[in-house]
Parts: sequence; C-alpha cells; structure tokens
Amino acid sequence: MTTTHAIRRAALGVATASAVVLLAACGGDKDTGGHGAPAASATAGVHNAEDVSFAQGMIPHHQQAVEMARLAPGHAASAEVKALAARIEKAQDPEIRTMTSWLKSWGEEPPMAGMDHSGHGGMAGMSGMMSADDMTALKKSTGAGFDRKFLTLMIAHHQGAVEMAHTEKAKGRDSRATKMADDVIAAQSAEIKQMKGLLARS
Repeated sequence: MTTTHAIRRAALGVATASAVVLLAACGGDKDTGGHGAPAASATAGVHNAEDVSFAQGMIPHHQQAVEMARLAPGHAASAEVKALAARIEKAQDPEIRTMTSWLKSWGEEPPMAGMDHSGHGGMAGMSGMMSADDMTALKKSTGAGFDRKFLTLMIAHHQGAVEMAHTEKAKGRDSRATKMADDVIAAQSAEIKQMKGLLARS
C-alpha cells in the first residue's frame, strides 16, 4: 500500500507541474506581447512618438488634399475627376477629425488649420505636399488644364501619403493608427492607379 501511495503522489506531482508549465506558457504569450490576438488588441490607445508624428503629419496632408478636391466642382471638365475629388473629400475629412481626437487624447497639440503645410514636419521631399505656388496655379486652372494639373499633383500627393503610412506601419504602436495607415495605403494606391489611367487618356 505504501508503494502504491507513493506512485500516486509522484504521478499527481508530475501532472500538477505540467499544468503549471502549460498555464505559464499560455499566459506568457499574452503578457509579453507575443503574436496572439490579445497582445495586438491591447495596443489600442498605447501610442509612441511615431504615432504622434503620423497624425501630426497626416492631418495637414489630408487638409491640403481636401482643399484641392473642393476646387474640382467649379474647375474640372471631367466628370471622372469630379467624382474622384468628391470621394477623396468624403474619405479624408472624417480621418482628419479622428486623428485630431487621437492627438488630444494623447495630450498632444493638433496642427492648426490654415497654416502653410508645404514641407510639414520635416517631411519635405517625401510627403508630396504642394507648394503655395502649386496651389495658386491649380486655383487659376480650368477645364482640361485643371484636370491634368489636379491629377499630376494629386498622384504625387497620394504617393507621399502612402510613404508616410508605410513608415507608421513599420514603426507605430497604436493599433488604430496602424489600421488607418493600412486604409490609406489601400485606398490611395487604388486612386493613384485610377489617376494615372485618367492622366494617360487626357
């Protein structure tokens, strides 16, 4: 009986130790930010400097795109250009409000509306932002000339936004910001393709 009792106690000890190891392994993946879904969802609202930079750079970038888009109804000749501009405004206006709310919740200052955004945040040469001269020339254009200028400038503008979004995806931490970066890449890459097609036919 003594031997049997000892065997049972040893078996119970092994089973308990195995359970502890298993639980520790499962818990460790969640707590250390492994590859599981719980770790990913926990990054919502947990931001870093790249998230702040992304929002502070993308807000004026979007504002300029919306400003360009609002010229199309009164200046463009092509119905396709007008429809594209309306879609850009509809997509980017709400994103401006969303990113502004993120910055406020993080205790950061949103960029002021109406400021000169060309080369904003040290991103000159990569952001695709228009200069004041570009914007003036676009405002003075009408008809087919406006369409070509709008498409050319907006392609560069979108390419800059896609590049900024890739940087956020690589270095950002807040899952909402990286998700928006995904959306920017998908939507604006598709629009770049469409605009190149329209430009080729113009």
